[in-house]
Amino acid sequence: MDTKLSSKNRMFEAVAWGLLLIWWGLTDSDFGLVPSLPAGAGWIGVGLILLGLNAARTLNKIPVSGFTTTLGVFALALGGLKLTRSVLGLPPIEISLFPLLLVALGIFLLARELMRVRKAEFGSSS
Repeated sequence: MDTKLSSKNRMFEAVAWGLLLIWWGLTDSDFGLVPSLPAGAGWIGVGLILLGLNAARTLNKIPVSGFTTTLGVFALALGGLKLTRSVLGLPPIEISLFPLLLVALGIFLLARELMRVRKAEFGSSS
């Protein structure tokens, strides 16, 4: 990636991190500044920010990050599930999210590395 695109990518990442931190501060269930948001709104915001980051990358012909795309889709789906359950009046799902995110991150990193190794093996046997 050339320096102009690299610089633009760093700017996009800085904006996304800023938005994520602001959103987290506003929606945190224990200390958030806007505690009256419906269940799942925080996760939906996180998903939209991460997917928006990759949309900005795509529009500027910068390679997207599979990691932030995966996390964005995961966060959006989780937020949608929580929001739907609260709107329908169903009891909340009691899942500890941090361990679940660690497992998802681990699977992503392993899969990416395995694909890289396989690609290298096929490339060297030609």
